[in-house]
Amino acid sequence: MKVIFIAGTAGSGKSLLTSKIHEYYTRNGAFTAILNLDPGVISLPYTPDIDIRDSVDIVSIMKQYDLGPNGALMMANDLIASKLDELQDEADKINPDYLIVDTPGQIELFAYRTSGPYFVNNFVADQKAALFLYDGVLVTTAVNFVSMALLATSIRLRMGMPTVNVLTKTDLIADKITEILRWTTNLKTLENAISSEADGETYVLVTNILRSLNMSGFAQGLIPVSNATGEGMINLEGSLSRILNQGEEIED
Repeated sequence: MKVIFIAGTAGSGKSLLTSKIHEYYTRNGAFTAILNLDPGVISLPYTPDIDIRDSVDIVSIMKQYDLGPNGALMMANDLIASKLDELQDEADKINPDYLIVDTPGQIELFAYRTSGPYFVNNFVADQKAALFLYDGVLVTTAVNFVSMALLATSIRLRMGMPTVNVLTKTDLIADKITEILRWTTNLKTLENAISSEADGETYVLVTNILRSLNMSGFAQGLIPVSNATGEGMINLEGSLSRILNQGEEIED
């Protein structure tokens, strides 16, 4: 069993991309299952094979502990770690080729509290990889792009596993894709774009962050994918295969 964790900011398209990856792998003959790890989600574009909501209920937590929605979400996310053994057993019984894990919508609750990294590190699998989603609508400006790259790097440190960066919602930003991808390979182009958006302290701060991030090749290999149509899935699967399957891709 190989596990793919889908991470990103709220609204970046995690659940929709999860469904597209599942469809792609299944269509090409791989046995794929989905674990929904978001206890607060109301509706999903797929039917999860394993669902944290079966054992962690937000409404019950609010009533039992007299909490508001935010407090209940925090407690629910912490409870994920306590359900690790149960979720592991369910996954082992299904034993898919690929288990796609749709992580909670509030990335800060999953990645920066101890429960998320604990779950990621202790869930047993043959191989693990993560996708971090760059919300295409948010990163059409250079300053936002650098801010997202900083977050992606931070999440990668917290998750502690090989990560593929994905540019989502490409169908909504067709006129900006080429420019955004150029930013990932040409530091000077990105610095010029920053200078046209910001000045003074903001420019100095953003460019210093950028140069530090560039030392680790922060956004190299950013893969554009449409959450809606699935366009770009071949390239995404190829990148995942280099991590999970030592480069052996599934047949299309």
